[in-house]
Amino acid sequence: MSLLFKNLRIHQIFGANTDVGKTVLTSALVRASAASGHNVQYLKPVSTGPMSDADDERVLALAGSHKNRVQSKCLFRFDDPVSPHLAARRANENSITQRVVPTDDAFVNAVASHIRNCAATVNSPTHMYVETAGGVHSPTLSGTTQLDSYRPLFLPTVLIGDSNLGGISSTIASYEAMLLRGYIIDAVLLFRDEYYRNWEYLSGYFGDREIPVMSVPPPPARHSDRSEDAMLTENYYQSIVPGSGASPIFDVLGHLDECHTRRIEELDSMPRRALDTIWWPFVQHGHVKREADVNIIDSAWGDFFSIYNGRKSQQPASASTSSPAPSLPAPSLLEPQFDGSASWWTQALGHAHPNLTLAAARAAGRYGHVMFPEAAHLPALKLAEQLVQEGPGKGWASRAFFSDDGSTGMEVAIKMALRAFATREAGTLGGTPRKDLGILGLKGSYHGDTIGAMDACEDTGVYTCEWHDAKGFWFDPPTVAIRNGRTVVSLPPAIAAETEDGAADVETVSLSSTYNIEERLQSPLAAVYHKYVEHTLQKLKDGNGPTIAALILEPLVMGAGGMIFVDPLFQRVLIDVVRSSSASDAVHSSSPSEWSGLPVIFDEVFVGLYRLGLPTTHHLLGTTPDISVHAKILTGGLVPLAVTLASDSIYRAFLSDSKTDALLHGHSYTAYPVGCEIARETLGLVDRLARSDAWTAARERWNVPEPASDRVREVGVWSFWDPEFVNVVSRMENVAEVMAFGTVLSIKIKDDAAGYQSHSARALLESIRTAVHNEGDTLSPAPGGSPFGIHYRTLGNVAYFMLSLNTPANVARAVEERVWTVLNRSSSSPA
Repeated sequence: MSLLFKNLRIHQIFGANTDVGKTVLTSALVRASAASGHNVQYLKPVSTGPMSDADDERVLALAGSHKNRVQSKCLFRFDDPVSPHLAARRANENSITQRVVPTDDAFVNAVASHIRNCAATVNSPTHMYVETAGGVHSPTLSGTTQLDSYRPLFLPTVLIGDSNLGGISSTIASYEAMLLRGYIIDAVLLFRDEYYRNWEYLSGYFGDREIPVMSVPPPPARHSDRSEDAMLTENYYQSIVPGSGASPIFDVLGHLDECHTRRIEELDSMPRRALDTIWWPFVQHGHVKREADVNIIDSAWGDFFSIYNGRKSQQPASASTSSPAPSLPAPSLLEPQFDGSASWWTQALGHAHPNLTLAAARAAGRYGHVMFPEAAHLPALKLAEQLVQEGPGKGWASRAFFSDDGSTGMEVAIKMALRAFATREAGTLGGTPRKDLGILGLKGSYHGDTIGAMDACEDTGVYTCEWHDAKGFWFDPPTVAIRNGRTVVSLPPAIAAETEDGAADVETVSLSSTYNIEERLQSPLAAVYHKYVEHTLQKLKDGNGPTIAALILEPLVMGAGGMIFVDPLFQRVLIDVVRSSSASDAVHSSSPSEWSGLPVIFDEVFVGLYRLGLPTTHHLLGTTPDISVHAKILTGGLVPLAVTLASDSIYRAFLSDSKTDALLHGHSYTAYPVGCEIARETLGLVDRLARSDAWTAARERWNVPEPASDRVREVGVWSFWDPEFVNVVSRMENVAEVMAFGTVLSIKIKDDAAGYQSHSARALLESIRTAVHNEGDTLSPAPGGSPFGIHYRTLGNVAYFMLSLNTPANVARAVEERVWTVLNRSSSSPA
């Protein structure tokens, strides 16, 4: 991941094009650094062309009288003077022994490893320059463009501008391409061509962006006589890098040093500034008093944060032994940290995915934000059509309503359901809609933190406030978990009492069979569920509670309530009963196209859109809702956006000649074009992932065949987490139960103080945050191969971990190893 050292100031050199003088100006920087008394490390990761023209040799030769201070290195060298990806391919084709072209990971790891090794030898302030090849989008060995290939390292950069005809455009285009990927551009350097005078325009352009532009005269043309050429070249470098130290090049050096110092100082000050000014969500500030408790995230890429660890003074201990850790290079002030909660469940494709960033720019550049009532723009229209006609609304939804986030999307869904119920009841009974309406749901539900969403959940004392007025009734649901390698359905006491043997736990044949709803609907337990729900609804109808107007479910998994994996059979039976039972106050529709009994809302903010490896939960449950809400994965974790889908019969409840009967709900950023465009890009990428070899391999590990259709119940359930790992953890002494489904792994720790009163999961896993060195001194799967820690969140005595939909298998296996190691160490420790 990002590499930052106190005594090694690194800058990566990018060019706005080929033949813009990248090596000439880099050589000037190297020479000036050495002349200033600094040791210098020069790295040319990839070189193509004859050895006589090799940049690493040329930079060393041009270092002048301070050559002894300079060390130069090239990692991948090819004789063919073509693009690196083509040179690598041709070298492979022409080689007697076929060589594998390095992957992006292998390439970045090689660069990072060299940088770390250089840092290990530094005892005084040292400058390092990493020079790229060609323009910013020139391919690396694998064919990936340089901007994307180098991005995991996140090195501060110097852009060499183009002084030729058309160079203004290519320089600005390169700068913007770098910005789209988050690069820090500290300076722009270019030749002072007196005819095109590009430096004049670019100085003003970049000056407005507080980026200094430095220009120097171009070098003399090469002379045919080698000794004469050498003399002219030396005279040129003496003119732009004079011994007096008074030149623009030395000014640039000072500026780059200041940028390096400021970056470290700012990172070092951020914990205290955060403690002084920020009010965090879901955090008891009384528990966060030390600067060391603040996780400072400098950048993020893929599944990893790059966090500041400037207080780190000792090498990390080994992960699995008490013996001293092997000797390691000086630690970077930044280290990778696996994003173990997928950043509150938002990440679908990892952080800073370039496709999503470009989608955002595409819509921002075309629209910004535009008014939406009685209007349409392509990103919103195409997204609505995609969700209704092809996505989770296929076959039942007719309308898509846009809002800002999951909580507001649920507010919209509740308004839709209550109006639909009240309108039908009033029309049937000849009265006005009633206000004493409540929600039917499950204990442990969470639908967001806005007041209406909170009122749709029971008051647990956790997600609440002084205005919280819980309206409704909530069933205590049966749950599914893996214990000691066996799949068990746990029944709450009220349901267990209705079974023949009164047992609280029902062992099922397998995880797959537990989620085969169609078969289980014929089981004795389904009959017990049906009877229990009917009886409970009848008691509610006969009592003095609120009139139940809608059923709201988090299908399959209730996330914030504690990663509660609800028995899907119970949810299916509950849906069937409320749609057909005479226990409901609603008058049932005889039309198959109308909602019946109670409007059913699926809150799929957390579980939807492949979070569980399923495109939607509808297929597995074998039934569709009347309203569903989607967010989080919808935009790949880049911007907030929510969509509430509704059936036509729900939509028609708001139709009349009076505006006051309309759904008068909206947000300033409704159908935000940027969010809609990102959502469309995300859904397209996820759809391709669902057909990828990586997903096929994950299904095979769970003995689940490739889906023959979109009827997911035909192929069973599976996870990106390894089934053997899940089995082993479920048998540990300190683990009560485990569940894995899609990207989600949930581990419940044995603790008498269960629920949110427990701190056992957090305390048990605290050491997992620390980056540890791998056994055998092998590279970790984190970007750059650095040891990584794991950022995690807990829900009382439940620890959960979450992957992106494209997390590499080797990363998942490494996280499993870390989790197992910590749990095993705790399990074997004496009480």
